Amino acid sequence: MVAFDFCSRSVLQCLHAQRRATPHNQWETTVTTPAKALAAGDVRRLLAHVQQRPDPLRAIAMVLLSYKAGLRACEIAGLDWTMVLGARQQVSRTLLIGAHIAKYGRSRHIPLHHELRTALTRLHVSSGRPSSGPVVTSQRGGYLRPRSVVNWFGALYGELGFDGCSSHSGRRTFITQAARLVSKTGGSLKDIQELAGHRALTTTERYIEGDRDAQRKLVQLL
Repeated sequence: MVAFDFCSRSVLQCLHAQRRATPHNQWETTVTTPAKALAAGDVRRLLAHVQQRPDPLRAIAMVLLSYKAGLRACEIAGLDWTMVLGARQQVSRTLLIGAHIAKYGRSRHIPLHHELRTALTRLHVSSGRPSSGPVVTSQRGGYLRPRSVVNWFGALYGELGFDGCSSHSGRRTFITQAARLVSKTGGSLKDIQELAGHRALTTTERYIEGDRDAQRKLVQLL
């Protein structure tokens, strides 16, 4: 019950933070200044930067949860080892986002990218192989607040001079890259919608950033 109450507050805090950042009449309709999606080279630069931190395993896991799983700030804050570990208490190949930390209470399963699975395994071992509790801990060892995750990413992008980026940049990058590659897997935007945990496909479409080079090539083929 305690964990549920905490995560419920985390979701509410995340929603309230997003409401304050978005005009009321545009909530769930449009985003006036969407977070910038990063190119692959910038993501590598981001990862190289956090490796120099005092807590590199924790920092790398946070970045990859954003960029390789598309998690929201409130989901990173509320993620528990019970959602990550399999029956043998090893990092599973699928991440479960529980309904109590997901926006709108929409639970979902996300296949783990190999880089993220490796990062979570290293973090799990360095943390003493806990069977439950927060994956990303606060300085006191408890759960982070969603606002702390937002601030953490904001400070990180500030250090690198990445203008227009926020805690949502990883999520937008994840969705955009997935949209560009989904046709190679035989999937569709419906699959990306489910991975993102969106209620409507139109929301997923708004996250996808266009590719100018691809657009130029497409026009030349017309």
